[in-house]
Amino acid sequence: MTHTTRKTRIRAAVVTATALVTAATVSAGVSQAGGSRSPQQPSKKQIAGLFDRWNAALRTGDPEKVADLYAKDAVLLPTVSNKIRTDHAQIVDYFEHFLQNKPVGEKKRTIINVLDGNSAIDTGIYAFTLTDPKTGAKRVVEARYTYEYEKRGGKWLIVNHHSSAMPEG
Repeated sequence: MTHTTRKTRIRAAVVTATALVTAATVSAGVSQAGGSRSPQQPSKKQIAGLFDRWNAALRTGDPEKVADLYAKDAVLLPTVSNKIRTDHAQIVDYFEHFLQNKPVGEKKRTIINVLDGNSAIDTGIYAFTLTDPKTGAKRVVEARYTYEYEKRGGKWLIVNHHSSAMPEG
């Protein structure tokens, strides 16, 4: 075998090996991209809309409609109660009382972190206009909030909701 032929065969072998590695890498990348079926990440606007959905449920006056937006294992640390709510019945109980004040929420500041295709956190400050059921007097309560959302069974649910009145008011 001549020196040139051997050099040509080595070069051909290197080119072939490189092509195979490249093809395998591209195939793996395509396989991961197409086959992993990881959910598409929601936009911050979509996550912000979950508060609007919750606020609209408050306006129905139906505690069940509000509680249905929470996961079965959700935790609610509410603004106007010292009790931690950890199941559907307890969350309904809280909203039965809270909804008597005809609350209307408005976000003042919001920070949204999309963690992945199935989870996000919305935190910030909101204000609720509450109406006293006996006198009709209105008052505004500002509070800090955190909503942790998870997409379960194709539906975004609240898994953790913490709300506390502003310490300086």
